[in-house]
Order: sequence, then structure tokens, then C-alpha cells
Amino acid sequence: MAWTREENRRFEDALAVHGPDDPNRWQHVANAVGGKSVQEVKMHYEILKEDVVRIERDQIPIPRYRGAGINGRQIDNEQRRMRNLNLQ
Repeated sequence: MAWTREENRRFEDALAVHGPDDPNRWQHVANAVGGKSVQEVKMHYEILKEDVVRIERDQIPIPRYRGAGINGRQIDNEQRRMRNLNLQ
């Protein structure tokens, strides 16, 4: 089943909060998203990692989100997300 924009936002926010050292990371992320199983969020994470690699290789464009202004908080969250993805 497809993920909504809101589910993706909650997913990415939860990844920023619950890093790879959290022993219950996937359960916390699934709870934050709502309506998704641990297995579904793990699978979604693998897809996200593949997308990030493809973006970094210029194989696909960086997505532009409506209302995504540049401010300190957004940049901090993006840096934390990348660190938690182990891709930075």
C-alpha cells in the first residue's frame, strides 16, 4: 500500500528522533507513523536509502516539498536524518 505524504513526514521525523542505536527503533518508528507494521517501516527505510543513493548519483532529482522553507530547524532535522541513515 502506498504511503501518504503525512505518513512519510512522520516516518522521516521518527527516523530523526530514533537513531540506529535505539534498540526499539523500528517499533518506535512504526508507532509514530501509525497504521504500519515494523516490517513495513523497515522496508520503507530500505527504499529510502536506495533513493538517497540515486539522488547522490544524480540519477533522480531531489524532491521539492511544498512549504519546505530553508531555516535552521529544517537544516538541523535534515542533517540528523542523514546521520541516522548513516549516509552522511
